[in-house]
Amino acid sequence: MTSVADPAMSGGAARQASATPAASTRDIRLDFFRGLAMFIILAAHTPRNFFTSWIPARWGFSDATEIFVFCSGMASAIAFGRTFDRAGWRLGSARVGFRVWQVYWAHIGLFFATATMLAAIDHFGDFDKAYIGSGLFTLTYVPNYFDILPMYLVILVMMPLMMALSRVSVWAVFAAMALIWLFAQRWVLDAFGLMDLHFGFPAEPWSDRKWFFNPFGWQLVFFTGFALMRGWIPRPPVNKALVGLALALVIANVPLSHIGMREILAPLAPDIREAVIDWRISYNGLINKSDFGILRYVHFLSLAYLCWAAAGEGGARLRAVGAGIAARVWGVVLAMILKVGQQSLAVFVFSMFFARLSGFVMDQVGRTTWNMTLANFIGFGALIAVAYAVAWFKAHPWRAAK
Repeated sequence: MTSVADPAMSGGAARQASATPAASTRDIRLDFFRGLAMFIILAAHTPRNFFTSWIPARWGFSDATEIFVFCSGMASAIAFGRTFDRAGWRLGSARVGFRVWQVYWAHIGLFFATATMLAAIDHFGDFDKAYIGSGLFTLTYVPNYFDILPMYLVILVMMPLMMALSRVSVWAVFAAMALIWLFAQRWVLDAFGLMDLHFGFPAEPWSDRKWFFNPFGWQLVFFTGFALMRGWIPRPPVNKALVGLALALVIANVPLSHIGMREILAPLAPDIREAVIDWRISYNGLINKSDFGILRYVHFLSLAYLCWAAAGEGGARLRAVGAGIAARVWGVVLAMILKVGQQSLAVFVFSMFFARLSGFVMDQVGRTTWNMTLANFIGFGALIAVAYAVAWFKAHPWRAAK
């Protein structure tokens, strides 16, 4: 990693920003965990998929969405941060605007592709056509499962603001992150009778429903990853005390999150089981996924720290070591996961479409253990194929052709 200070900074702000290193190269750990998130998201969005019994969301408050958004923040710090450093705030903002334009049309394309598919197969399966409606182009009609990209789009729009604030002080960035997150928390605003001030976007014009993924809440985890990769937040040390604390927080989440664990506790400690259920009902705002409850943040940071520590410096423990068959197999698997992580936008868009198609096929052939296992691995293979295809096109191979 190298230290890169914004040429537009001066005085204390420049010294503060350059005091810690800002990343300028891609990290293998970033691509690895973002790649894993893509596979998990595909499984999670495939209807009635028993693979979801083993995804992170079943064992803790946070899930693959946090992984994806956090890693996207880190990747954005590398991709866009360098432009802000090299070309200044105006051109850096222009590049972010271009990415917003790309994500917007990726969302529109995904919406139409999925809606068209469902309309075409409606005669053969029991599917609802309610995806097609008014307000699509203004993002005021955002069906469930289709607001992840709009959420990401809005967070990208916030990036120039955060970069401008960083020229004043990184503490101004952290204050803005906290304040924006606070006004996205319905339970906090409701407690003070301030619900009219709630930050959110309408999801459909005929009701009061808002986007499921509230970008004003989820920006907290995105800009945490962004700040870590920019060097605004120092890398945490790896020591037994912090590992023990993070592990304790992750383990404590299991009985609070895992339905099966609560059922196991039922005959042994029914009072504890009921207390857990009552706690989740009473304190839902703390773990709410839509507005990104604070305990989701705590759980994710604990899990992320453990994964970061386990991966080793620079991801050394992720790399294949040795010359045995196991090492060679792992090397191939690792390369595929990294490729998926590197092409995450294209892979994500494809996975959302494929998940619906896979669900339709399973409705027709029946969901058995073998059928669903095969469907999942076909889907994983398709994600890998898309990642390599997109990487090939991005490499512009025709330029080198003679």
